Amino acid sequence: MFTLNDLKIPILAAPMAGGASTPNLVVAASDAGSLGFLAGGYKTPQALAEQVIEVQRRTENAFGVNLFVPQPPLTDRAAVLAYRDALADEYTTAFSEIVAEDDDGFTEKVAVVIEHQVPVVSFTFGLPPADVVARMHAAGSYLVATVTSVPEALQAVERGVDALCVQGPEAGGHRATFQTQDEPGTLALGALVTAIRAEVTLPLIAAGGIHSGEQIAALLATGAEAVQLGTAVLRTDESGATQAHKDALVQSRFTETVITRAFSGRPARALLNAFIINHGNTAPSEYPQVHHLTKGLRADAARRGDADGLALWAGTGYRAATAGSVQSVLEALWVDATALIARP
Repeated sequence: MFTLNDLKIPILAAPMAGGASTPNLVVAASDAGSLGFLAGGYKTPQALAEQVIEVQRRTENAFGVNLFVPQPPLTDRAAVLAYRDALADEYTTAFSEIVAEDDDGFTEKVAVVIEHQVPVVSFTFGLPPADVVARMHAAGSYLVATVTSVPEALQAVERGVDALCVQGPEAGGHRATFQTQDEPGTLALGALVTAIRAEVTLPLIAAGGIHSGEQIAALLATGAEAVQLGTAVLRTDESGATQAHKDALVQSRFTETVITRAFSGRPARALLNAFIINHGNTAPSEYPQVHHLTKGLRADAARRGDADGLALWAGTGYRAATAGSVQSVLEALWVDATALIARP
């Protein structure tokens, strides 16, 4: 079974659902001595299987797949309908039907990663059932639970996973809170790693706003075995992020990131744009129903290159995101980190 000690570069390329985490990015990260993740969220099981097969064909190195844990059924349909009506006043795009439950094909995707013996599987938005943990372990997978607090970390340890991805408030994209309605904590990543390290012995992967060798060295010294970054590789050659998203990370008109539920109903950090300004205060805490409401609007904005209609997921260190290859970004960060680690 894979372990974090197998990595030449303990800097993981985060799974980014929605298209950014391409097979090209995963292969490039893994071949650089890091670990790349396919993002299983929002894909069909067949599409995920095709990407797994492609990555396995192109590299013999370990890689990961991230899965979204199914969420509870819809609780406030009226609020979602009201949000839909508000959006309809501004947009002409057709909205999909509001469904009470959507498990994102979790059972079928579990079958995919077991069938193909994916080396590393991580989970977001909760914990996998105990039987899934047992079946994946039997298939040889190393399991990582994403946590945002000490109580979540303790639950994950009890469930029997192999490592924890500790996500701090600086992270871009969705916060991985176990409950949709929960307001995510504000304890900075370094302090959160310290707090969780004091309670658990499992390997820790620190994630959230990481963009410098100095941060990486400090987090490893704090007790993390590895770090995970996403925004830092969004502008790379292998990233599948839209050009509008890549450009927004360096455009002067985007000056801050905020936590919003406007795009999905779950708290997520993004560059402040017009969509968030207009709708951030009215979006209900219903996921994935709000995600499905806005996905057509976001797809249309992507086709038009309209950054003000996109979910511009970005961590707090977004200005440091650089272009170039994934390998060059990861290696440069590791060179900077090791120079600090090696100092007496």
